[in-house]
Amino acid sequence: MAKSLKAKQEYKNKIRLYKKYSQKYFEDSVSIISDYEFDLLKKEIISLEKKFNFDDPESPSRTLGFKPSKNFEKFPHRVKMLSLANAFDERDLINFEKKIINFLNLTKNFEFEYCAEPKIDGISASLTYKYGKLIRGLSRGNGEEGEDITINLKTIADIPHYIEQKDFPDDIDIRGEVFIQNNDFEKIKDSFANPRNAASGSLRQKDPKKTSKIPLKFVAYTFGFSSDQTIDKQTDFLIKLKKWGFKTSELNKKITGIKNLLSNHQKIEKKRFELNYDIDGIVYKINDFDLQKRLGFVTNAPRWAIAHKFSASKSVTEILNIDIQVGRTGALTPVAKVKSVNIGGVLVSNATLHNEEEILRKDIRIGDTVNIERAGDVIPHVISVDLSKRKKDSKKFIFPSNCPSCGSKTIKEFNSLTKKHDAVRRCTSEGFKCEKISIEKIKHFVSKDALNIDGFGKKIVQNFWEIGLIKLPHDIFNLNFERISKLDGWGRLSVDNLKKSIQKSKNISLDKFIFSLGIRHIGQENAKLLSEFLKKKENFFRLKNQNYIHELINIDGIGDTQINSLKMLFLICQNY
Repeated sequence: MAKSLKAKQEYKNKIRLYKKYSQKYFEDSVSIISDYEFDLLKKEIISLEKKFNFDDPESPSRTLGFKPSKNFEKFPHRVKMLSLANAFDERDLINFEKKIINFLNLTKNFEFEYCAEPKIDGISASLTYKYGKLIRGLSRGNGEEGEDITINLKTIADIPHYIEQKDFPDDIDIRGEVFIQNNDFEKIKDSFANPRNAASGSLRQKDPKKTSKIPLKFVAYTFGFSSDQTIDKQTDFLIKLKKWGFKTSELNKKITGIKNLLSNHQKIEKKRFELNYDIDGIVYKINDFDLQKRLGFVTNAPRWAIAHKFSASKSVTEILNIDIQVGRTGALTPVAKVKSVNIGGVLVSNATLHNEEEILRKDIRIGDTVNIERAGDVIPHVISVDLSKRKKDSKKFIFPSNCPSCGSKTIKEFNSLTKKHDAVRRCTSEGFKCEKISIEKIKHFVSKDALNIDGFGKKIVQNFWEIGLIKLPHDIFNLNFERISKLDGWGRLSVDNLKKSIQKSKNISLDKFIFSLGIRHIGQENAKLLSEFLKKKENFFRLKNQNYIHELINIDGIGDTQINSLKMLFLICQNY
Protein backbone atom coordinates (compact mmCIF):
# COMPACT_ATOMS: atom_id res chain seq x y z
CA MET A 1 0.00 0.00 0.00
CA ALA A 2 2.77 2.43 0.99
CA LYS A 3 4.55 1.66 -2.28
CA SER A 4 1.37 2.40 -4.24
CA LEU A 5 0.80 5.71 -2.40
CA LYS A 6 4.39 6.76 -3.08
CA ALA A 7 3.97 5.85 -6.76
CA LYS A 8 0.70 7.81 -6.88
CA GLN A 9 2.43 10.90 -5.50
CA GLU A 10 5.29 10.48 -7.99
CA TYR A 11 2.72 10.10 -10.78
CA LYS A 12 0.87 13.30 -9.75
CA ASN A 13 4.13 15.23 -9.55
CA LYS A 14 5.15 14.09 -13.02
CA ILE A 15 1.70 15.03 -14.40
CA ARG A 16 2.05 18.49 -12.83
CA LEU A 17 5.47 18.95 -14.44
CA TYR A 18 4.21 17.63 -17.78
CA LYS A 19 1.32 20.12 -17.74
CA LYS A 20 3.70 22.98 -16.91
CA TYR A 21 6.19 22.03 -19.64
CA SER A 22 3.41 21.45 -22.18
CA GLN A 23 1.85 24.84 -21.57
CA LYS A 24 5.20 26.58 -22.01
CA TYR A 25 6.04 24.52 -25.10
CA PHE A 26 2.73 24.67 -26.99
CA GLU A 27 1.44 28.08 -25.88
CA ASP A 28 4.61 30.11 -25.33
CA SER A 29 7.05 28.13 -27.56
CA VAL A 30 9.47 27.92 -24.64
CA SER A 31 11.34 24.70 -23.83
CA ILE A 32 12.09 24.60 -20.09
CA ILE A 33 13.72 21.19 -20.52
CA SER A 34 15.20 19.48 -23.57
CA ASP A 35 12.96 17.51 -25.95
CA TYR A 36 14.73 14.35 -24.86
CA GLU A 37 13.90 14.95 -21.18
CA PHE A 38 10.31 15.91 -22.09
CA ASP A 39 9.83 12.65 -24.01
CA LEU A 40 11.33 10.63 -21.17
CA LEU A 41 8.90 12.28 -18.74
CA LYS A 42 5.98 11.22 -20.95
CA LYS A 43 7.35 7.69 -21.08
CA GLU A 44 7.70 7.54 -17.27
CA ILE A 45 4.10 8.76 -16.76
CA ILE A 46 2.67 6.16 -19.15
CA SER A 47 4.82 3.46 -17.56
CA LEU A 48 3.37 4.30 -14.11
CA GLU A 49 -0.16 4.20 -15.55
CA LYS A 50 0.35 0.73 -16.94
CA LYS A 51 1.99 -0.59 -13.77
CA PHE A 52 -0.49 0.83 -11.22
CA ASN A 53 -3.57 1.44 -13.41
CA PHE A 54 -3.41 5.20 -12.72
CA ASP A 55 -5.47 7.68 -14.74
CA ASP A 56 -5.47 11.47 -15.03
CA PRO A 57 -7.23 13.75 -17.55
CA GLU A 58 -4.00 15.79 -17.91
CA SER A 59 -1.89 12.73 -18.74
CA PRO A 60 0.01 12.62 -22.07
CA SER A 61 -1.93 9.41 -22.77
CA ARG A 62 -5.14 11.48 -22.76
CA THR A 63 -4.07 14.88 -24.10
CA LEU A 64 -2.75 15.87 -27.52
CA GLY A 65 -1.12 19.20 -26.87
CA PHE A 66 -2.32 22.38 -25.21
CA LYS A 67 -5.39 24.51 -25.76
CA PRO A 68 -5.06 27.04 -28.60
CA SER A 69 -4.39 30.65 -27.60
CA LYS A 70 -7.10 33.31 -27.55
CA ASN A 71 -5.51 35.37 -30.32
CA PHE A 72 -7.06 33.55 -33.30
CA GLU A 73 -10.36 32.01 -34.31
CA LYS A 74 -10.52 28.25 -33.72
CA PHE A 75 -11.55 25.55 -36.18
CA PRO A 76 -11.81 21.79 -35.62
CA HIS A 77 -9.46 19.51 -37.55
CA ARG A 78 -11.48 17.22 -39.82
CA VAL A 79 -9.02 14.47 -38.90
CA LYS A 80 -7.25 14.84 -35.56
CA MET A 81 -3.61 15.93 -35.60
CA LEU A 82 -2.29 13.27 -33.26
CA SER A 83 1.03 13.07 -31.46
CA LEU A 84 3.42 10.14 -31.96
CA ALA A 85 4.68 7.45 -29.62
CA ASN A 86 8.44 7.63 -29.08
CA ALA A 87 11.18 5.02 -29.48
CA PHE A 88 14.60 5.51 -27.91
CA ASP A 89 16.38 2.27 -28.79
CA GLU A 90 16.19 -1.01 -30.70
CA ARG A 91 14.05 -2.68 -28.02
CA ASP A 92 11.37 0.02 -28.38
CA LEU A 93 11.27 -0.56 -32.15
CA ILE A 94 11.02 -4.32 -31.72
CA ASN A 95 8.11 -3.88 -29.28
CA PHE A 96 6.43 -1.41 -31.66
CA GLU A 97 6.60 -3.88 -34.52
CA LYS A 98 5.57 -6.82 -32.33
CA LYS A 99 2.38 -5.01 -31.29
CA ILE A 100 1.54 -4.30 -34.94
CA ILE A 101 2.12 -7.93 -35.93
CA ASN A 102 -0.11 -9.13 -33.09
CA PHE A 103 -2.84 -6.61 -33.91
CA LEU A 104 -2.87 -7.64 -37.59
CA ASN A 105 -2.45 -11.32 -36.71
CA LEU A 106 0.60 -11.73 -38.98
CA THR A 107 3.47 -14.22 -38.79
CA LYS A 108 6.38 -13.32 -36.49
CA ASN A 109 8.85 -13.00 -39.37
CA PHE A 110 6.69 -10.57 -41.36
CA GLU A 111 8.78 -7.61 -42.58
CA PHE A 112 7.09 -4.24 -42.92
CA GLU A 113 7.96 -1.61 -45.47
CA TYR A 114 8.42 1.75 -43.73
CA CYS A 115 8.61 5.32 -44.87
CA ALA A 116 11.35 6.97 -42.77
CA GLU A 117 11.09 10.77 -42.54
CA PRO A 118 13.14 13.28 -40.50
CA LYS A 119 11.32 14.77 -37.52
CA ILE A 120 11.85 18.49 -38.10
CA ASP A 121 11.74 20.64 -34.97
CA GLY A 122 9.16 23.20 -36.06
CA ILE A 123 5.45 24.00 -35.86
CA SER A 124 2.86 21.64 -37.39
CA ALA A 125 0.28 23.13 -39.72
CA SER A 126 -2.69 21.81 -41.71
CA LEU A 127 -3.62 23.40 -45.06
CA THR A 128 -7.12 22.95 -46.48
CA TYR A 129 -7.43 23.08 -50.27
CA LYS A 130 -10.77 23.03 -52.09
CA TYR A 131 -10.71 22.65 -55.88
CA GLY A 132 -7.01 23.51 -55.79
CA LYS A 133 -7.37 26.74 -53.81
CA LEU A 134 -5.89 27.23 -50.33
CA ILE A 135 -8.85 28.31 -48.20
CA ARG A 136 -7.62 27.77 -44.63
CA GLY A 137 -4.48 27.03 -42.63
CA LEU A 138 -4.62 25.81 -39.04
CA SER A 139 -2.04 25.31 -36.31
CA ARG A 140 -1.99 21.96 -34.52
CA GLY A 141 -3.51 23.47 -31.37
CA ASN A 142 -4.67 20.71 -29.02
CA GLY A 143 -4.91 18.19 -31.86
CA GLU A 144 -8.69 18.44 -32.10
CA GLU A 145 -8.93 22.13 -32.99
CA GLY A 146 -6.35 24.65 -34.13
CA GLU A 147 -5.89 28.36 -34.64
CA ASP A 148 -6.79 29.88 -37.99
CA ILE A 149 -3.42 31.32 -39.07
CA THR A 150 -4.19 31.28 -42.81
CA ILE A 151 -3.12 34.86 -43.44
CA ASN A 152 0.31 34.23 -41.88
CA LEU A 153 0.83 30.87 -43.57
CA LYS A 154 0.17 32.53 -46.93
CA THR A 155 3.31 34.64 -46.46
CA ILE A 156 5.47 31.48 -46.69
CA ALA A 157 6.85 31.06 -50.21
CA ASP A 158 6.90 27.23 -49.92
CA ILE A 159 3.10 27.07 -49.53
CA PRO A 160 1.23 27.14 -52.88
CA HIS A 161 -1.92 29.30 -52.92
CA TYR A 162 -3.37 27.43 -55.88
CA ILE A 163 -2.62 24.01 -57.36
CA GLU A 164 -3.58 23.38 -60.97
CA GLN A 165 -2.68 19.70 -61.41
CA LYS A 166 -5.72 17.66 -62.46
CA ASP A 167 -4.92 14.76 -60.13
CA PHE A 168 -4.96 17.01 -57.04
CA PRO A 169 -7.95 16.04 -54.81
CA ASP A 170 -10.96 18.37 -54.83
CA ASP A 171 -10.90 18.61 -51.03
CA ILE A 172 -7.80 17.79 -48.96
CA ASP A 173 -5.90 18.81 -45.84
CA ILE A 174 -2.15 18.85 -46.52
CA ARG A 175 -0.06 18.62 -43.37
CA GLY A 176 3.51 19.67 -42.79
CA GLU A 177 6.01 21.52 -40.63
CA VAL A 178 6.81 25.24 -40.54
CA PHE A 179 10.41 25.94 -39.54
CA ILE A 180 13.31 28.33 -39.98
CA GLN A 181 16.75 27.38 -41.26
CA ASN A 182 19.69 27.85 -38.91
CA ASN A 183 21.52 30.33 -41.16
CA ASP A 184 18.38 32.46 -41.38
CA PHE A 185 17.87 32.27 -37.62
CA GLU A 186 21.39 33.67 -37.09
CA LYS A 187 20.20 36.95 -38.61
CA ILE A 188 17.27 37.34 -36.18
CA LYS A 189 18.54 35.50 -33.09
CA ASP A 190 18.49 38.68 -30.99
CA SER A 191 14.67 38.59 -31.18
CA PHE A 192 13.99 34.90 -30.48
CA ALA A 193 15.28 32.21 -28.11
CA ASN A 194 15.66 29.48 -30.76
CA PRO A 195 14.54 28.57 -34.32
CA ARG A 196 11.35 26.86 -33.13
CA ASN A 197 10.43 29.89 -31.07
CA ALA A 198 11.02 32.09 -34.13
CA ALA A 199 8.68 29.95 -36.25
CA SER A 200 5.97 29.81 -33.59
CA GLY A 201 6.16 33.49 -32.68
CA SER A 202 6.04 34.52 -36.33
CA LEU A 203 2.96 32.43 -37.09
CA ARG A 204 1.14 33.99 -34.14
CA GLN A 205 1.73 37.58 -35.23
CA LYS A 206 -1.45 39.58 -35.64
CA ASP A 207 0.21 41.53 -38.45
CA PRO A 208 1.07 39.26 -41.44
CA LYS A 209 3.55 41.90 -42.67
CA LYS A 210 5.70 41.08 -39.65
CA THR A 211 5.40 37.36 -40.38
CA SER A 212 6.45 37.94 -43.99
CA LYS A 213 9.77 39.38 -42.80
CA ILE A 214 10.73 36.08 -41.16
CA PRO A 215 12.17 33.59 -43.72
CA LEU A 216 9.91 30.67 -42.78
CA LYS A 217 9.99 27.36 -44.67
CA PHE A 218 7.35 24.65 -45.05
CA VAL A 219 7.87 20.93 -45.65
CA ALA A 220 4.81 18.79 -46.42
CA TYR A 221 4.68 15.21 -45.15
CA THR A 222 1.13 13.80 -45.16
CA PHE A 223 -2.60 14.50 -45.45
CA GLY A 224 -5.46 14.54 -42.95
CA PHE A 225 -8.83 14.52 -44.66
CA SER A 226 -8.95 13.71 -48.38
CA SER A 227 -12.00 13.43 -50.64
CA ASP A 228 -10.16 11.43 -53.28
CA GLN A 229 -7.33 9.22 -52.06
CA THR A 230 -6.21 6.79 -54.79
CA ILE A 231 -2.54 6.53 -53.76
CA ASP A 232 -1.55 3.29 -52.01
CA LYS A 233 1.66 4.18 -50.20
CA GLN A 234 3.12 7.01 -48.15
CA THR A 235 6.30 7.16 -50.26
CA ASP A 236 4.16 7.53 -53.41
CA PHE A 237 2.16 10.30 -51.71
CA LEU A 238 5.40 12.16 -50.96
CA ILE A 239 6.29 11.96 -54.67
CA LYS A 240 2.86 13.40 -55.50
CA LEU A 241 3.33 16.23 -53.00
CA LYS A 242 6.49 17.24 -54.83
CA LYS A 243 4.72 17.09 -58.18
CA TRP A 244 1.93 19.31 -56.82
CA GLY A 245 4.45 21.97 -55.87
CA PHE A 246 5.16 21.26 -52.21
CA LYS A 247 8.63 20.94 -50.70
CA THR A 248 9.44 17.54 -49.16
CA SER A 249 12.45 16.40 -47.18
CA GLU A 250 15.50 15.19 -49.08
CA LEU A 251 16.04 12.65 -46.26
CA ASN A 252 12.79 10.72 -46.84
CA LYS A 253 13.50 7.05 -47.47
CA LYS A 254 11.72 3.72 -48.02
CA ILE A 255 13.18 1.08 -45.67
CA THR A 256 12.39 -2.54 -44.84
CA GLY A 257 13.40 -4.21 -41.57
CA ILE A 258 14.37 -2.88 -38.15
CA LYS A 259 18.12 -3.43 -38.70
CA ASN A 260 17.99 -1.15 -41.72
CA LEU A 261 15.96 1.43 -39.78
CA LEU A 262 18.67 1.47 -37.11
CA SER A 263 21.43 1.81 -39.69
CA ASN A 264 19.68 4.76 -41.35
CA HIS A 265 19.05 6.33 -37.93
CA GLN A 266 22.77 6.19 -37.08
CA LYS A 267 23.74 7.77 -40.41
CA ILE A 268 21.27 10.64 -40.05
CA GLU A 269 22.16 11.22 -36.38
CA LYS A 270 25.83 11.64 -37.32
CA LYS A 271 25.06 14.20 -40.02
CA ARG A 272 22.25 16.07 -38.19
CA PHE A 273 24.57 18.92 -37.17
CA GLU A 274 25.59 19.40 -40.80
CA LEU A 275 21.97 20.14 -41.76
CA ASN A 276 20.74 23.71 -42.04
CA TYR A 277 17.72 22.98 -39.82
CA ASP A 278 17.04 21.18 -36.56
CA ILE A 279 15.78 17.59 -36.44
CA ASP A 280 15.38 15.54 -33.27
CA GLY A 281 14.69 12.10 -34.67
CA ILE A 282 13.18 10.06 -37.50
CA VAL A 283 9.49 9.18 -37.92
CA TYR A 284 8.71 5.67 -39.14
CA LYS A 285 5.35 5.12 -40.84
CA ILE A 286 3.96 1.85 -42.12
CA ASN A 287 4.18 2.60 -45.83
CA ASP A 288 0.96 0.87 -46.90
CA PHE A 289 -2.14 3.06 -46.45
CA ASP A 290 -4.45 0.01 -46.27
CA LEU A 291 -2.41 -1.35 -43.35
CA GLN A 292 -2.50 2.10 -41.71
CA LYS A 293 -6.29 2.09 -41.98
CA ARG A 294 -6.53 -1.41 -40.46
CA LEU A 295 -4.21 -0.44 -37.60
CA GLY A 296 -6.07 2.74 -36.71
CA PHE A 297 -5.30 4.70 -33.56
CA VAL A 298 -4.94 4.42 -29.82
CA THR A 299 -6.22 7.33 -27.68
CA ASN A 300 -3.89 10.04 -28.98
CA ALA A 301 -1.47 8.40 -31.42
CA PRO A 302 -1.55 6.25 -34.57
CA ARG A 303 -0.65 2.57 -34.13
CA TRP A 304 1.18 2.64 -37.47
CA ALA A 305 3.81 5.34 -36.72
CA ILE A 306 6.51 6.02 -34.18
CA ALA A 307 9.20 8.70 -33.68
CA HIS A 308 12.70 7.29 -33.15
CA LYS A 309 14.40 10.05 -31.16
CA PHE A 310 18.10 10.82 -31.36
CA SER A 311 20.19 10.21 -28.27
CA ALA A 312 20.69 13.30 -26.15
CA SER A 313 23.87 15.07 -27.14
CA LYS A 314 24.76 15.94 -23.57
CA SER A 315 27.64 15.75 -21.19
CA VAL A 316 28.81 16.97 -17.78
CA THR A 317 31.73 19.36 -17.36
CA GLU A 318 33.04 22.22 -15.21
CA ILE A 319 32.89 25.94 -15.91
CA LEU A 320 36.45 27.33 -15.80
CA ASN A 321 35.53 30.92 -16.59
CA ILE A 322 32.79 33.11 -18.03
CA ASP A 323 33.88 35.30 -20.92
CA ILE A 324 31.78 38.28 -22.06
CA GLN A 325 31.84 38.70 -25.85
CA VAL A 326 30.77 41.96 -27.51
CA GLY A 327 28.94 41.72 -30.83
CA ARG A 328 28.49 44.08 -33.78
CA THR A 329 25.35 45.68 -32.30
CA GLY A 330 26.95 46.01 -28.86
CA ALA A 331 25.17 42.94 -27.46
CA LEU A 332 27.06 41.36 -24.55
CA THR A 333 26.97 37.57 -24.82
CA PRO A 334 28.31 35.45 -21.96
CA VAL A 335 30.22 32.32 -23.01
CA ALA A 336 31.28 29.63 -20.55
CA LYS A 337 34.83 28.35 -20.94
CA VAL A 338 34.52 24.70 -19.86
CA LYS A 339 36.81 21.73 -19.33
CA SER A 340 37.05 20.08 -22.76
CA VAL A 341 34.52 17.29 -23.16
CA ASN A 342 33.53 15.05 -26.10
CA ILE A 343 29.88 15.39 -27.17
CA GLY A 344 28.74 13.35 -30.15
CA GLY A 345 32.28 13.07 -31.49
CA VAL A 346 33.00 16.81 -31.16
CA LEU A 347 35.44 18.21 -28.59
CA VAL A 348 33.65 21.06 -26.80
CA SER A 349 35.39 23.77 -24.75
CA ASN A 350 32.82 26.61 -25.00
CA ALA A 351 29.13 26.77 -24.11
CA THR A 352 26.84 29.76 -24.65
CA LEU A 353 25.02 31.22 -21.65
CA HIS A 354 22.78 33.36 -23.93
CA ASN A 355 22.35 36.47 -21.76
CA GLU A 356 22.38 37.94 -18.24
CA GLU A 357 18.85 36.72 -17.44
CA GLU A 358 19.80 33.14 -18.32
CA ILE A 359 22.73 33.25 -15.87
CA LEU A 360 20.50 34.66 -13.11
CA ARG A 361 17.64 32.21 -13.76
CA LYS A 362 19.90 29.15 -13.63
CA ASP A 363 22.30 30.71 -11.07
CA ILE A 364 25.35 29.73 -13.15
CA ARG A 365 28.72 30.37 -11.52
CA ILE A 366 32.41 29.92 -12.30
CA GLY A 367 33.52 26.56 -10.89
CA ASP A 368 30.07 24.95 -11.22
CA THR A 369 29.58 21.43 -12.50
CA VAL A 370 27.04 21.74 -15.31
CA ASN A 371 25.06 19.68 -17.81
CA ILE A 372 25.63 20.91 -21.35
CA GLU A 373 23.85 19.97 -24.55
CA ARG A 374 24.89 20.29 -28.17
CA ALA A 375 21.74 20.78 -30.21
CA GLY A 376 21.62 22.41 -33.63
CA ASP A 377 23.86 25.24 -32.51
CA VAL A 378 27.57 25.33 -33.28
CA ILE A 379 28.21 26.34 -29.64
CA PRO A 380 26.50 24.08 -27.05
CA HIS A 381 24.47 25.55 -24.21
CA VAL A 382 24.27 24.96 -20.46
CA ILE A 383 21.09 23.12 -19.45
CA SER A 384 21.44 23.09 -15.68
CA VAL A 385 23.78 23.29 -12.69
CA ASP A 386 24.51 20.32 -10.40
CA LEU A 387 24.05 22.16 -7.09
CA SER A 388 25.16 19.10 -5.08
CA LYS A 389 28.68 19.62 -6.48
CA ARG A 390 28.85 23.38 -5.95
CA LYS A 391 31.95 24.51 -4.04
CA LYS A 392 31.52 26.19 -0.64
CA ASP A 393 33.45 29.30 -1.69
CA SER A 394 31.29 29.72 -4.82
CA LYS A 395 30.23 33.29 -5.62
CA LYS A 396 27.41 34.59 -7.78
CA PHE A 397 28.51 35.79 -11.21
CA ILE A 398 28.09 39.57 -11.50
CA PHE A 399 27.34 40.64 -15.05
CA PRO A 400 29.42 43.71 -15.99
CA SER A 401 27.66 47.07 -15.86
CA ASN A 402 30.41 48.43 -18.11
CA CYS A 403 31.58 47.12 -21.48
CA PRO A 404 34.62 44.84 -21.03
CA SER A 405 36.03 46.19 -24.30
CA CYS A 406 35.74 49.98 -23.99
CA GLY A 407 34.41 50.60 -20.49
CA SER A 408 31.21 52.31 -21.66
CA LYS A 409 28.03 51.89 -19.65
CA THR A 410 25.86 48.89 -20.57
CA ILE A 411 22.06 49.00 -20.66
CA LYS A 412 19.00 46.87 -21.33
CA GLU A 413 16.87 48.73 -23.85
CA PHE A 414 13.11 49.09 -23.35
CA ASN A 415 11.08 47.35 -26.06
CA SER A 416 8.02 49.47 -26.92
CA LEU A 417 6.26 46.45 -28.49
CA THR A 418 6.62 44.00 -25.59
CA LYS A 419 6.58 46.78 -22.95
CA LYS A 420 9.53 45.05 -21.31
CA HIS A 421 13.28 45.58 -21.10
CA ASP A 422 15.29 43.39 -23.48
CA ALA A 423 17.01 40.31 -22.07
CA VAL A 424 20.21 41.37 -23.86
CA ARG A 425 22.52 43.95 -22.25
CA ARG A 426 24.34 46.24 -24.70
CA CYS A 427 27.35 48.53 -24.81
CA THR A 428 26.22 52.15 -25.28
CA SER A 429 29.29 53.17 -27.28
CA GLU A 430 28.36 54.50 -30.71
CA GLY A 431 30.35 54.32 -33.92
CA PHE A 432 33.82 52.79 -33.80
CA LYS A 433 34.97 53.83 -30.33
CA CYS A 434 34.55 50.30 -28.90
CA GLU A 435 37.27 47.99 -30.23
CA LYS A 436 35.20 44.78 -30.15
CA ILE A 437 32.20 46.40 -31.84
CA SER A 438 34.47 47.90 -34.50
CA ILE A 439 36.10 44.56 -35.32
CA GLU A 440 32.71 42.83 -35.58
CA LYS A 441 31.36 45.64 -37.78
CA ILE A 442 34.28 45.25 -40.19
CA LYS A 443 33.80 41.47 -40.25
CA HIS A 444 30.17 42.10 -41.19
CA PHE A 445 31.18 44.72 -43.79
CA VAL A 446 33.29 42.22 -45.77
CA SER A 447 31.03 39.18 -45.24
CA LYS A 448 29.35 37.13 -47.97
CA ASP A 449 25.93 38.82 -47.70
CA ALA A 450 27.50 42.29 -47.65
CA LEU A 451 30.54 43.33 -49.77
CA ASN A 452 31.46 39.65 -50.24
CA ILE A 453 35.22 40.26 -50.41
CA ASP A 454 36.72 36.87 -51.20
CA GLY A 455 39.83 36.07 -49.16
CA PHE A 456 38.96 38.60 -46.45
CA GLY A 457 37.69 36.31 -43.71
CA LYS A 458 37.21 36.89 -39.98
CA LYS A 459 40.76 35.85 -39.09
CA ILE A 460 42.21 38.24 -41.68
CA VAL A 461 40.12 41.11 -40.27
CA GLN A 462 41.34 40.30 -36.74
CA ASN A 463 44.96 40.09 -37.87
CA PHE A 464 44.87 43.31 -39.93
CA TRP A 465 43.26 45.12 -36.99
CA GLU A 466 45.90 43.95 -34.52
CA ILE A 467 48.78 45.15 -36.70
CA GLY A 468 47.08 48.48 -37.45
CA LEU A 469 46.25 47.97 -41.13
CA ILE A 470 42.54 48.67 -40.60
CA LYS A 471 40.55 50.53 -37.94
CA LEU A 472 37.51 51.65 -39.95
CA PRO A 473 35.60 49.97 -42.83
CA HIS A 474 36.87 52.43 -45.45
CA ASP A 475 40.48 51.53 -44.53
CA ILE A 476 39.91 48.38 -46.59
CA PHE A 477 40.04 50.49 -49.77
CA ASN A 478 43.36 52.08 -48.77
CA LEU A 479 45.32 48.99 -47.71
CA ASN A 480 49.11 48.94 -47.81
CA PHE A 481 49.51 45.92 -50.09
CA GLU A 482 53.29 46.21 -50.06
CA ARG A 483 53.26 45.67 -46.32
CA ILE A 484 50.75 42.84 -46.62
CA SER A 485 52.98 40.99 -49.13
CA LYS A 486 55.69 40.78 -46.45
CA LEU A 487 53.42 39.17 -43.86
CA ASP A 488 53.59 35.44 -43.10
CA GLY A 489 51.30 33.44 -45.39
CA TRP A 490 50.97 36.20 -47.99
CA GLY A 491 52.55 35.93 -51.42
CA ARG A 492 52.27 38.04 -54.54
CA LEU A 493 49.41 35.90 -55.92
CA SER A 494 47.29 36.05 -52.75
CA VAL A 495 47.84 39.81 -52.49
CA ASP A 496 46.79 40.30 -56.14
CA ASN A 497 43.67 38.18 -55.56
CA LEU A 498 42.75 40.30 -52.52
CA LYS A 499 43.23 43.47 -54.56
CA LYS A 500 40.88 42.17 -57.26
CA SER A 501 38.26 41.12 -54.70
CA ILE A 502 38.30 44.54 -53.04
CA GLN A 503 38.06 46.29 -56.42
CA LYS A 504 35.15 44.04 -57.43
CA SER A 505 33.31 44.80 -54.16
CA LYS A 506 33.00 48.46 -55.17
CA ASN A 507 30.34 47.48 -57.70
CA ILE A 508 27.58 46.03 -55.54
CA SER A 509 23.84 46.56 -55.43
CA LEU A 510 22.40 49.30 -53.23
CA ASP A 511 20.67 46.83 -50.89
CA LYS A 512 23.93 44.95 -50.25
CA PHE A 513 25.71 48.25 -49.59
CA ILE A 514 23.06 49.32 -47.07
CA PHE A 515 23.21 45.91 -45.38
CA SER A 516 27.02 46.04 -45.27
CA LEU A 517 26.90 49.14 -43.06
CA GLY A 518 25.61 47.00 -40.20
CA ILE A 519 22.92 49.49 -39.19
CA ARG A 520 21.03 48.36 -36.12
CA HIS A 521 17.49 47.07 -36.88
CA ILE A 522 18.18 47.04 -40.63
CA GLY A 523 18.75 43.54 -41.88
CA GLN A 524 18.68 42.18 -45.42
CA GLU A 525 14.90 42.52 -45.87
CA ASN A 526 14.82 46.14 -44.68
CA ALA A 527 17.87 46.92 -46.81
CA LYS A 528 15.95 45.64 -49.87
CA LEU A 529 12.90 47.75 -48.98
CA LEU A 530 15.09 50.84 -48.65
CA SER A 531 16.94 50.20 -51.92
CA GLU A 532 13.66 49.71 -53.83
CA PHE A 533 12.41 53.05 -52.50
CA LEU A 534 15.66 55.02 -52.90
CA LYS A 535 16.63 53.54 -56.30
CA LYS A 536 20.23 54.88 -56.29
CA LYS A 537 23.06 55.47 -53.80
CA GLU A 538 22.89 59.26 -54.15
CA ASN A 539 19.41 59.15 -52.64
CA PHE A 540 20.71 57.09 -49.75
CA PHE A 541 23.27 59.77 -48.86
CA ARG A 542 20.52 62.40 -49.06
CA LEU A 543 19.03 60.75 -45.95
CA LYS A 544 21.40 62.77 -43.77
CA ASN A 545 18.96 65.59 -44.50
CA GLN A 546 16.40 65.31 -41.67
CA ASN A 547 13.55 66.46 -43.90
CA TYR A 548 14.21 63.81 -46.52
CA ILE A 549 14.70 60.90 -44.11
CA HIS A 550 11.12 61.14 -42.81
CA GLU A 551 9.79 60.18 -46.26
CA LEU A 552 10.88 56.63 -45.41
CA ILE A 553 7.85 56.29 -43.13
CA ASN A 554 5.84 55.70 -46.33
CA ILE A 555 7.61 52.35 -46.86
CA ASP A 556 5.68 49.32 -45.59
CA GLY A 557 7.96 47.59 -43.11
CA ILE A 558 10.02 50.67 -42.22
CA GLY A 559 9.09 52.42 -38.98
CA ASP A 560 10.43 54.83 -36.39
CA THR A 561 12.91 52.26 -35.07
CA GLN A 562 14.64 51.89 -38.45
CA ILE A 563 14.50 55.64 -39.17
CA ASN A 564 16.10 56.44 -35.81
CA SER A 565 18.86 53.92 -36.56
CA LEU A 566 19.56 55.69 -39.86
CA LYS A 567 19.63 59.06 -38.12
CA MET A 568 22.18 57.69 -35.68
CA LEU A 569 24.30 56.36 -38.56
CA PHE A 570 24.59 59.79 -40.22
CA LEU A 571 25.18 61.47 -36.88
CA ILE A 572 28.09 59.11 -36.20
CA CYS A 573 29.47 59.60 -39.73
CA GLN A 574 29.92 63.31 -39.02
CA ASN A 575 32.65 62.38 -36.50
CA TYR A 576 34.74 60.39 -39.03
